[in-house]
Amino acid sequence: MLETLPEPAMIGLLLLAGLWAGAQNALAGGGSFITLPALIAAGLDPKLANITSTMALFPGQITTGLAGRKLVAGAGQLSFRALAIIALIGGVAGAALLNATPVRVFTALVPWLVLVATLLFAWGTFGPKPPADKPPPPAWVTTLSQSLIALYAGYFGGGAGILTLASLTLARVAVRNAAATKNVLLALANTTAAALFALTGNVAWAHAVVIGIGAMAGGYAGARLLAVVPEKTLKVTVIVIGTALTVGFFARG
Repeated sequence: MLETLPEPAMIGLLLLAGLWAGAQNALAGGGSFITLPALIAAGLDPKLANITSTMALFPGQITTGLAGRKLVAGAGQLSFRALAIIALIGGVAGAALLNATPVRVFTALVPWLVLVATLLFAWGTFGPKPPADKPPPPAWVTTLSQSLIALYAGYFGGGAGILTLASLTLARVAVRNAAATKNVLLALANTTAAALFALTGNVAWAHAVVIGIGAMAGGYAGARLLAVVPEKTLKVTVIVIGTALTVGFFARG
């Protein structure tokens, strides 16, 4: 897509949004809650902003995944390789579905998607945790849940991190390993989604590059800070931002 370069002030805003989003994704998820409104503020329609956000954030997710790659694990009877294949296929399927969605329809869906993602974050932060003695679900349940999450990640992505983490911990993957595995799986899903978006050309490239530079730096730093930054505080921040975005999108509609 041909486009004019953002204004210098907007470049600074997008760079900061990418830095924040990259670190947020590494630490707790929800980076798209930062980049989506920043890109809409830069003048993109919601569908193009969502696609550009995915394109911009996936390099940061790759660096985050690489930083924690030694901790990745399978889930019960599912090997990590099986989880990775599911993520790759689901990501490209979600991207294809988004490409087929008219801008008008996606714009109408955005408030609801943000609302659902915010509720998912709230549930993941404050909702009940499964008892430690409860047996893990059968492999087909984890396969189905990971497939749906990967599809959702390729289509919209908000809340995909908390969903992945919940699915893996429910399958009795240790929290530390689940967090690292979540980062790699989301990186894979968004890489295939980004590849499809790049082939279709429906990307605001200048905006994506600026956010991507910030996201790569933020993602690597965030992965290194996992042990010291309070995760719950970051999740509460995402919930507050998501609530404000939901109200704003509904009011705007």
